[in-house]
Parts: sequence; structure tokens; C-alpha cells
Amino acid sequence: MKDYARLLLLVLAAAGLIASFWFSSGWLELCAGLALFLFGMQCLEEGLRQLAGGKLEQLLARSTATSFKGLMFGICGTLLLQSSTLVSLLTIAFISAGLIQLAGGIAILFGANLGATSGIWLLALAGQNLSLSPLALPLLVFGVLGGFLGEKSKAAGRIVLGIAFIFLGIDQIKEGFASFGDGLDLTAYQADGLAGSLLFALVGLLLTLVLQSSHATLMLTLAALAGGQLDLAQGFAIAIGSNVGSSVTTAFVGSLGGNRSGQRLALAHVLFNLVTCSLAFVLLAPLSWLVGLIAERTGLGTNELIQLAMFHSLINAMGVLLFWPLQGRLAQQLVRWLPERAEPQVLITELAAGPEEPQRTRARYLNDRALDSVDAASSAVVRELRHLGRLSLEVICHALYLPVDQLARVQGDESLLQGRPERHHLDAEALYQRHIKGVYADLLSFMGRLDLPLDEAHQQFWVSSQLAALQLVDAVKDAKHLQKNLGRFLDQEHSPVREAYVDLRRHLLVMLHELRELGRSELPEEAWSQRLRWLDDQAAAFDGRFRARLFNAVRLGEMDGLQTSSLMNDLGYASRIFQSLRNVLMLGEGQALFRELRRLGRDDETLIVLDVGRPS
Repeated sequence: MKDYARLLLLVLAAAGLIASFWFSSGWLELCAGLALFLFGMQCLEEGLRQLAGGKLEQLLARSTATSFKGLMFGICGTLLLQSSTLVSLLTIAFISAGLIQLAGGIAILFGANLGATSGIWLLALAGQNLSLSPLALPLLVFGVLGGFLGEKSKAAGRIVLGIAFIFLGIDQIKEGFASFGDGLDLTAYQADGLAGSLLFALVGLLLTLVLQSSHATLMLTLAALAGGQLDLAQGFAIAIGSNVGSSVTTAFVGSLGGNRSGQRLALAHVLFNLVTCSLAFVLLAPLSWLVGLIAERTGLGTNELIQLAMFHSLINAMGVLLFWPLQGRLAQQLVRWLPERAEPQVLITELAAGPEEPQRTRARYLNDRALDSVDAASSAVVRELRHLGRLSLEVICHALYLPVDQLARVQGDESLLQGRPERHHLDAEALYQRHIKGVYADLLSFMGRLDLPLDEAHQQFWVSSQLAALQLVDAVKDAKHLQKNLGRFLDQEHSPVREAYVDLRRHLLVMLHELRELGRSELPEEAWSQRLRWLDDQAAAFDGRFRARLFNAVRLGEMDGLQTSSLMNDLGYASRIFQSLRNVLMLGEGQALFRELRRLGRDDETLIVLDVGRPS
């Protein structure tokens, strides 16, 4: 129903646009210019990301060593990508992934706001009378030719095409305002009072939200200023509103991500823009006078385009000067306002199987914004694999009819191991459907949607991650099969068959505990590998003893063939559960940052740590 309503709204909006184009050719030219401008920015962004590969991420990770470096990265990154929103969202993805710290992210946001003024200066300096179309035409030719000369050349060609489309869009917007603007004169609505300033600030805010680009909003404002449809005071108010609008997208994405670090940075961006723009409103008259004075002293007193660019730079610089000494306090306050959520000791909280259908568990750390960066996506996958690992171990514990807290014990509670299953026990098949399948599906979907160039190390990581997820799911599926006979025989009176199932249950619990502890350990690489080999030997020795015990019981007449076949099958399930989980730990062996991954995001509540090497 929701999809149908959304489709209906899109059809109505398209029909309305078509009708408006029919009645106004000037409006059509203006919209076409805006579309070219936005498409050019998209091409420029994609080309730069493809050409940079992982270098942009590596530079971002190194750029937060000092606040000044973070500031410069924000300025330079926005200057290159021509999108402060993109730089802000990329920073949120990195801080959510734990790759940079909050203070460094705040400094990058300051730089992104300053860098956002660069594009406006270029447009203002180009002026309204300078046509950029003659420059755009050869750029279009070279951009298309670049697409036939290899991947790097194709990315460079994409950048050239982006610049060409931006130039064409700028000229088209100018022409559209020249014809459409004859009947559009906003100068009659003076922004002298607070109400007028708020009105045009709201216009700037709404335009930025619709276009998802403060650059596009200010480009329209420059064209309207040059065409006489706006006066300078109204342009100043729109510039203030566009600043606020640029932080709304950041706040929305940060709040959806669910990660506290990303939410803190998004809140910092909103606070910066709200405080800065509120101050700009209070000081609008003196700031306008200062801009006029500077323009007059530099011989630009009649150039309103330059004055708008100057005002935009001035309010952002004022905000940076105001917040720069408060970075540390702001970071501390953000942590107080948005503290870390307490990690639950148990993720699966159903007390008993019931007729109601609980909501299916979904991925916790896979934010679409992380797909903008290979490193951020890799870190998100590692975190989600930890989440899937915890859920998998809990389902296996329930399949053994044991409380989850038994995993933390060196020796399981013997009364629980000898005890019968609870009458209203949790079914492993139902738990798989509710808690494993959705997370696994989200992981596969997320990894499949990454559309960025991968070096060899990241390709190896991606394959290892897919295999790790598959091994965890396989372990749960084997536990589902094991639960059937285990529950049936544990519910019987004492017998050699029941005693064998108790021993199998005890052995698997010990192996799960040892794997959990090994994953959490800080042992050197060689000692860690020796411990894993010892576990392999213990598992193999138990298998041999258990098989010999079963055949001896058959010879003594204590078990029949059917009981023995059930135990042999279930021994195979237990062995495969152990092998699947130990394979998860082994998948990262030999990768560059194997040991670092064990430490990434460690917390005391984690039940299993997945050592799938995250490449640098």
C-alpha cells in the first residue's frame, strides 16, 4: 500500500512538472539547467571517488592526528568534491565505524563548512556575463574519449564530464532566470525585518532540502541576484537558510544509523549550523554593513554576487572561530547527551515458545552511508559479523537446552547438564528464522551492494567475511538438527543412550567456551595458533573415544542399531558445529591486520569475536 501511494505521488509530481513545462518555457530552461548542474556534481563526485580509490579513506584516517589537519581535510575535501554534505556524511560513516575519533570528526565538519564557500566564490567571480558553454563543449569531447582508455582514464573522464555539465548547467540556469524571471520579482518582498529574513531563510532551507545541495541553492540565488529578481538582503537570508538545510541531511542520516558516534557528530553539525545561523540573524545588520564596507574598500561595492559569497564565507568563518576553542568541551558534552547504549548480555530474550510471531532481528551496524567508503563498509561488516556471532552462539545454547550464561563458565553447571529440557523450551528452528536469517540476509545484501573498486587485500577480506557468515549459519543449522534427538533422549529416564547425549552436550559446551575465550584472547600469534591446534586435538580425541564407546555399547547390548545411528549422526552435527566456529576464527589467518581485528570494537559482553582480517 505504501509503495502504491509513493508511486502515485511520483506520477502526480511528474504530471505536474510536465504541465508546468508546457505553460512556461523559461521554467523548463531553469529546471533543465538545475538538472544539468546537479548531474555534473554527481559525475564529479563519482569520478573523484573512483580515481582516488581507497586513498581518500586513508587520507581521512590520517587527517585527524591534529585538529588543524582535520580542518584542512574538511576544506580540501569539500573543495574537491564540491559537496559539504558528502564530506559530512563520509565523516559520519568513518566515525560510526570507529576509524576516527569524535574530536577529529568535529574538526572535519568545521573545515567542510568553510570549504562549502569555495564553489560560491568561483561562481561569483565568473560573473553573470561570462558564458561557460564554450569551455564545456571541448570538455564533453575529452570526457567521453576518456571512457574508452581504461578504468583510471574512465574515472578521469567522469570528472571532466562533471565539470562540463556544471558549466552547461550554470549557463542554462542563467538563461532560464533571464526568461522565467520576467514575471518573478521577489524584491517587492523586502527582508528588512526579522519576519522577512526568516521567510527567505525558510526558502533557502526548503530549497536545500529539495535539491540536497546548498551549492545548487546558492547558484540559484546568484542567478536571481544577477537577474534582479532578488535583492542582496534577501540573498543573505537565503544563504543562512541553506546553511541550516545542509545539516538536516547529515542529522537525518546520523540518526538513522543507530550508532552513537555517528549521532553525536550529526548533532555537532546541527549545533554548529544552528548556533552560527542564529548568530548571523542577530548580527545580520552589522554583518551586512561589514560586507558592504569590505566590498567598497576592495572596489567591489556594486558586485552583489561577490558580496553574497563574502557573506557566506563570513558567517561560516565566524562559526569556526566561535566553536574552535570549544571542540574538547563540545565532544565531552555530546558524550554526556548521547551516552553509549548498554550492550545487553543476552540478545535473544524470548522466555518460551509462543504462538505470537516476534519481530525478525535485523542487522544493527549496516548503514547504507558506509557503502560510500570501502574501509567504513569493511568495519561495518566486521561489527555485524560480531552481532551474528553472538546470535549464533545463543541459538546453539538454546539448541542444547542450556542458558546462555553457561558459555562463560569453565565447567558447566552439572545439574543443568544432567537435567531434562524445559517444558516450554525454545525451538532452534524458530530462533533461526527469527534471529539469524534476517541478519544473514542483510549482510549478503549489504556486501552485494558495495560498488567501489577493491584492492587485493579488500577483496580477500570480502570473501573471508562472506565465508564467515556462511560458517556461522551452517553451525546454527547443524544445531537445529542436533536439538531434535537431544531433546527426545534427554527427556527419557537414565540409560546408556541418555548418558551418551549428556556427554555430547557437555563436550560441545566446553568447546564453545574454549572457542569463545580463544577469540577474546590477546595471545601472540604463535601461542594463539598452538591453542587452536590443541582444541582441534581435543575435539578429534573426543570423537574417537565417543565412537569407540558407542560400538562397545552395541557389543554389550546396551544400545541397538537405531540408537547408535542417531548418536553417530548427532556426533557429526556436534563436530560440524565446532568446525564451523573454529573456521570463523581461522579465516583471517595470514591477513595483514589479523591481530588488530581481534581488538577492534572489543567489549566485555561479546560472546564470540570474529577474526576476519580487515585490510588496511
